[in-house]
Amino acid sequence: MPPKEPTFTTFQNPLGCYFSATRPAFLSASLMSCLIGLATASHGNITLSPGLAAFTLMFGLMAHAGVNVLNDYYDALNGTDACNVERVFPFTGGSRFIQNGVLTLAQTARFGFALLFGVVLAGLWLMLRSAAQLLYIGGAGLFIGWAYSAPPFRLNSRGFGEVCVAVGFLLVTVGTDFVQRKGFAAAPFIAGLSYALLVTNLLYINQFPDRKADTAVGKLHWVARLDVWQARWGYVLIMALANGWLVLSVIYGWLPPLALTAGLALPLSIKAARQLFRHASHPQHLSEAIKLTIAAMLLHGLLLTLSLFMG
Repeated sequence: MPPKEPTFTTFQNPLGCYFSATRPAFLSASLMSCLIGLATASHGNITLSPGLAAFTLMFGLMAHAGVNVLNDYYDALNGTDACNVERVFPFTGGSRFIQNGVLTLAQTARFGFALLFGVVLAGLWLMLRSAAQLLYIGGAGLFIGWAYSAPPFRLNSRGFGEVCVAVGFLLVTVGTDFVQRKGFAAAPFIAGLSYALLVTNLLYINQFPDRKADTAVGKLHWVARLDVWQARWGYVLIMALANGWLVLSVIYGWLPPLALTAGLALPLSIKAARQLFRHASHPQHLSEAIKLTIAAMLLHGLLLTLSLFMG
């Protein structure tokens, strides 16, 4: 049985309500990005600081939570979540907290911006304990997360959503490594890219159930711009880029040979792609494909992390 959407009576505890509004299950994506960053620092013979690592993880999760909440707010403003009848909850169509009367628009906006304000304070603290250049990473990440859905930029509506997600999650890995290393290095960029692309594929497949609603309000990402049968190939392209980059990184010696174990997640992506090709025009049947995409993403990230710690 699919999970039930949130209702006002579901959340009598305000703390539980606001916590659930961040879509906590999806925060595992940024958690894995942080772990890859810690692994690249360790692989570079950096002695990890547990305190800084824990604070960085909290910082990364809070940033992702703030972006999730504000995305709900801006999607409520443009009307896409309200008219989305093909959503596959809880994966697409937003958290439904606004649409089902659990939180108001104003409450959602205040909560989202409060989370990002907390991220700014945490980032400044981390900057004082690492190096000033962390400001560039954090500033770029916050801008991308906000401008993804906020006017006047609305980057996802202009076809830049996939780039935003790939860059945003890559910056989480780079920032986590930077805090430990106290400087820039190529390693987190190289190691984090394949995982960031697989996170991008999660966004990409999630846009199929949202396609009609997004198109109706002018949210023209690539799944909305292309014919649905053409759009399916985007998933395959991103999957191929992610795994191709992993193989090339090992061939050129940028990653240890053990990193190839991350490719064991590829069959999950292939199975998801087959289901997408079968059900793209009937997106209500894509729940299993979305779950496989999440599993492929997290398994790839976990095996990559372990290979760097062990390699």
